[in-house]
Amino acid sequence: MSPVHQDGVPVSAATDNAVPNLPNLEEPKQGYGWLHSTTPSESPVTTPGNSRPSSPMMFNSFEATLTEKIKARMESKDKFFSLEFFPPRTKAGAVNLLSRFDRMRSGNPLFIDVTWHPAGNPAGDSETSSMMIAHSAVQYVGVESMLHMTCVGSQKEEITKYLEKAKGLGLRNILALRGDLPNIDAEWQYDAEQFNYATDLVKHIKKEFHNYFTICVAGYPHGHPEAQDYEDDLIHLKEKVDAGADFIITQLFFKASTFKKFVDDCRAIGIHCPIIPGVMPIQSYDSLRHIVKLSKLEIPEEIKLIVNPLKENDDAIRNYGIHQATEMIRELFSSGYAPGIHFYTLNREVASTAILKRLGLWSDIKKPLPWRLSADPSRAHEEVRPIFWTNRSKSYVHRTRHWDEFPNGRWGNSASPAFGELKDYYLFYLTSQSPKTELLKMWGEELTNEQDVWDVFANYITKAQNKNGILVNKTPWNDEDLSPETEFISENLTKMNQNGVLTINSQPYVNCIPSDDPTFGWGQPGGYVYQKAYLEFFTCEENVLALLQVLGRYPGVNFQVVNKNGLINYTNIKNKKPIAVTWGVFPGREIIQPTIVDPLAFNQWRTEAFGLWTEQWGKLYEPDSSSREIINNIAESYLLVNLVDNDFPKGNCLWEVLEDMFSRRKLNEKMNLKLSLYEWMNMHSNKK
Repeated sequence: MSPVHQDGVPVSAATDNAVPNLPNLEEPKQGYGWLHSTTPSESPVTTPGNSRPSSPMMFNSFEATLTEKIKARMESKDKFFSLEFFPPRTKAGAVNLLSRFDRMRSGNPLFIDVTWHPAGNPAGDSETSSMMIAHSAVQYVGVESMLHMTCVGSQKEEITKYLEKAKGLGLRNILALRGDLPNIDAEWQYDAEQFNYATDLVKHIKKEFHNYFTICVAGYPHGHPEAQDYEDDLIHLKEKVDAGADFIITQLFFKASTFKKFVDDCRAIGIHCPIIPGVMPIQSYDSLRHIVKLSKLEIPEEIKLIVNPLKENDDAIRNYGIHQATEMIRELFSSGYAPGIHFYTLNREVASTAILKRLGLWSDIKKPLPWRLSADPSRAHEEVRPIFWTNRSKSYVHRTRHWDEFPNGRWGNSASPAFGELKDYYLFYLTSQSPKTELLKMWGEELTNEQDVWDVFANYITKAQNKNGILVNKTPWNDEDLSPETEFISENLTKMNQNGVLTINSQPYVNCIPSDDPTFGWGQPGGYVYQKAYLEFFTCEENVLALLQVLGRYPGVNFQVVNKNGLINYTNIKNKKPIAVTWGVFPGREIIQPTIVDPLAFNQWRTEAFGLWTEQWGKLYEPDSSSREIINNIAESYLLVNLVDNDFPKGNCLWEVLEDMFSRRKLNEKMNLKLSLYEWMNMHSNKK
């Protein structure tokens, strides 16, 4: 067992004789027989859980195209999965869908796709449009996304406009479809002035945008329902591929043999691009009937015999659907016919997640950097962010979305960081994923004093229930569970919060931990990572005054103090230069410094941090209520502080600093000291 420092974080393995446990890097010997011969592989069914090998390229890098990622996974014989969703009808539905994206992203899908509904203004700017959902997945969830696009009956100018907008929003993958006529009762007739087939759309994308977009097309293992016959439909599929399509996703089917025959027939006529099977787990009797009706498929008799007697029991049907899909995918993997799997989720997650975990495809995301990356290609080289937005990465991406370039290697010396103003805290990708009623139950349906607020912070750190028996699992500054590394300092954090030091961001110190450490690791294997202890909190003026009075005894600690209106902005950071608080050393690379404390950026964060008090918490209560008054008073009177302990090899002195602060405050009160913070700062301004 490695030695442990005062925060409970293991120190460098280099100081201990114990050999660290390294992951099993042996590559599973999986085959793709159909790529090279007609002999099925005798390889394992799928990649074993928790031993997923890295592909030849960093497939989490959003600089690579989706085609390159698929080919890399195929070459490394590493199975993958992707997920399909459709746009919701309401803003609340959009919030819920992005929450589902966040949860499903944790299983490491290669990409998701979003369907296109012409009647629902799919290219609009509303939160329910196909394009905005796909854009939000890329920008704010950080997952590669593909946008469906239908074309029948559309003019070239209209389609070009859609594609240009998609490109501007950071989307670069299109599933090119013919789609249905605007009037579903109308009889289709060829029109030379409009798009008629998906092939027309593929050709148009290639002509107008060259290789910017990765293009996927649909394949039909049973043949398209409107095709002359199965063979004729295969010829049309080859036309789409010859026009420039990069890969194929199939329509749903119920038997592995159906997909195998389809792949063999495609190879026989000269289609050699990747073919990904599309699978829709059976989730209920009604949804099965509806989907079969729309797709005009026949349900195999053996499935009918099982499902029909269970039609009143959706749980039993769902369990059968999970089993049936799992076994079918196992066969496709073991035979070497499927490089990965695409799930038609129907905007649900239980069945798909269960299948993925049974197959060993659900795996933790390997973090290239300590914070969540955006999948926008314009941010592909972004390597540095201020630590203040650690728990609000979506907000950071939103406020920097208009930057022409992003920090690479070093944050630099920006005299005026051009952060966009956060005017709307209720954008569907920024608002809390919990409804008002749940937030009130967590944070208090009625507040009587500031101690009630302190208790919310303390309960969040301890993962405890409040006095009404409700688990507090989020705050306005963090809409998700605590990060694993916070567990190492939770005892100290709890004590601080119980005494009115309301922490909203922190990190323990780390000195030379292997980059594959499950809690603190990030970046490529074989490296070592470091962190300075960091603490950020709201507290009252009396505490801040006492803090400044004792900090002179801690020359290794940098601080910054701001208030809501910005009139107080006090720091000992020389020339207000950025400070690296996280960095990594890796083979064959310069030192990477992905997380910094920057005084100028902290002043930009100030408006958002204080705004969350009133916008996300205070407005839960009636305007004239005492509860809202308590929250508003805290926002107006408390100050926001950050502390950095630069002496990371020695441990973490910040807890000692805060204990000294409490002690000095008691002395000030004993002496009946009437000195204000403004007066103290004016007295010591020459010592800044």
